[in-house]
Amino acid sequence: MIHLFFSVSRVYKRLISLCYDFFALVFSFWVAAVLRLGDTDIYLSFMDYLAVFVAVLLSLVVFTRLGLYRAVLRYMSSQAVVSLLIGVSVSTAILIAVVYFTHSSISRSVPVIYWFMALVVVGGPRWVVRYIFAHKMKHKKQAVIIFGAGRAGRQLLTSLQSGGEYKVVAFIDEDPGKYRTVVQGVMVSSFVELQSLVDKHSVKQVLLALGSAKKVTRRAIIDKLIPFPVEVLTIPSMADVVSGRARIEELKEVDIDDLLGRESVEPNKPLLLQCIESKVVMVTGAGGSIGSELCRQICKLNPKSLVLFELSEFALYAIERELLTYQKKNNLSFSIYPFLGSVQHKKRLCEVMKLTGAQTVYHAAAYKHVPLVELNVIEGVRNNVFGTWFTAEAAIEAKVETFVLISTDKAVRPTNFMGASKRLAELVLQAKSYANNHTTRFSMVRFGNVLGSSGSVVPLFRSQIKAGGPITLTHPEITRFFMTIPEASQLVIQAGAMGKGGDVFVLDMGESVKIMDLATRMVNLMGLTVISKSQPGDIEIIHTGLRPGEKLYEELLIGENVEGTSHPKIMTASEEYLEWSEMEVLLKRLDHACHSMDCNRVKELILSAPVGYDPQHGVKDMLWEFVNDNPCTPNITKIPKNA
Repeated sequence: MIHLFFSVSRVYKRLISLCYDFFALVFSFWVAAVLRLGDTDIYLSFMDYLAVFVAVLLSLVVFTRLGLYRAVLRYMSSQAVVSLLIGVSVSTAILIAVVYFTHSSISRSVPVIYWFMALVVVGGPRWVVRYIFAHKMKHKKQAVIIFGAGRAGRQLLTSLQSGGEYKVVAFIDEDPGKYRTVVQGVMVSSFVELQSLVDKHSVKQVLLALGSAKKVTRRAIIDKLIPFPVEVLTIPSMADVVSGRARIEELKEVDIDDLLGRESVEPNKPLLLQCIESKVVMVTGAGGSIGSELCRQICKLNPKSLVLFELSEFALYAIERELLTYQKKNNLSFSIYPFLGSVQHKKRLCEVMKLTGAQTVYHAAAYKHVPLVELNVIEGVRNNVFGTWFTAEAAIEAKVETFVLISTDKAVRPTNFMGASKRLAELVLQAKSYANNHTTRFSMVRFGNVLGSSGSVVPLFRSQIKAGGPITLTHPEITRFFMTIPEASQLVIQAGAMGKGGDVFVLDMGESVKIMDLATRMVNLMGLTVISKSQPGDIEIIHTGLRPGEKLYEELLIGENVEGTSHPKIMTASEEYLEWSEMEVLLKRLDHACHSMDCNRVKELILSAPVGYDPQHGVKDMLWEFVNDNPCTPNITKIPKNA
């Protein structure tokens, strides 16, 4: 019968509840009268019947207004109890009033007994239905443990208890004052009890509800959870919950920046605003990982207008739509100009900067995937070196005030063409800075890997784990620096504001991370284990060997000449550079070598520049694979037709 009730539509459930309450209130009155008189054979006059009938009808109207028929029985909460108490009390008051005004002979003590009976008869079945459903669903729910019995944990518990997916069997909290206390029916236990709770309830997931805990604290807790055979999930930030961007029960995988445990420094507001507020700002590579985040940060700093310059049509479309949505949601009024174009087209760059009146340029457009650039040397040099040169020349011609190059740690003692091309791009800007024939202020900001960027190992590992493995890792000892994209973008903006001209800024990336350890931790946090000689495990990690041009360890500085700045996370490096006269000669020779498709000559020229290039192999430009005769002197006409 109860299953039939659950299966009918909401409208029919409300009608059934309404009919039940009518007869329940009549029955409650009859029982109250019987208990008062002590006899089931009671006599009621017409006025008595009229009084009861009117009182019951008015009571149903009150119940409806209080929302008792809108409440879903299976999810009845404390608010529903309050509504029920108010409804029955008002019903009793109505009965007393009707009896008084109709001069009914009903005893004055009957309404008092009626109040108790109505509360039991009307409310009882509702709680019985709720209990039956909760008991029925209890066995279908997945047992979970919430780590953190604070405010966030209690909110999460409330949300999960009303859902049908999770059953919270315990809280874990590191505050000794909370041990053995009960929060909404759930016991708070200490961390040492976690393993026994996992075994007892077959727990597969631990949900982190740590509120505003510092990242160092979060990492320490995550490190303690890694040895347990459970998947670790976390709740959205309270800022996202409060703003409506997320619900507290929307569980997600642990953010990798929580694994790193780096505490970001509060940005310096004046530095953030200096080159952006009320200015025309342009971002090249606006649809890329760094470029798009720069655009998001710029939107928050009240620019006069934002110029998006991007080669990829889809990437430009995506970031423009996102920024327009953000702009509308936050009632912002600055202009957004989306331009398609390549940084290798100097004339278009110059026209865009002049016509929009660009005052600040963030040059994020670059080819940065090491193995791909290694197989496409000419295009890598063209885009990264000449693209930077042309963008800088356009900025000078358009009288741009500030120009900031997004550089990389791979520019330090590079072993690959990508890193070498980025270091050469830095040299171009340094040479232009010291030429003293313009007013544009050039600076470079060098940092390591950003979490979640295109080509990052983090999303790759995550997808490989979800697919059941294997995880592909180039080398067991490889390490990298990591930073979140928002933090990196904010530091880039602040560093650019500090530049005097020709500055090479280096961001404090914290400690380098061993990628093997990162992969293992990601596997463990998903409730799985890595296959090894000592255990069967779930996910295999395969070492594929270092890719062409790849280094085991990345660096951020070439020499020891580094100084601090007014920002604790930003340093400035004094490094060797070329005069523009020398740089111009090198660029012209490099341009000729690229036009001639002479990859060996390109390599020789880069080796002759003070970039610290230390190649680990010969040139492996993919286009050369199609040349039949002498790969050292490629002839484009000999490329096979089917290529």
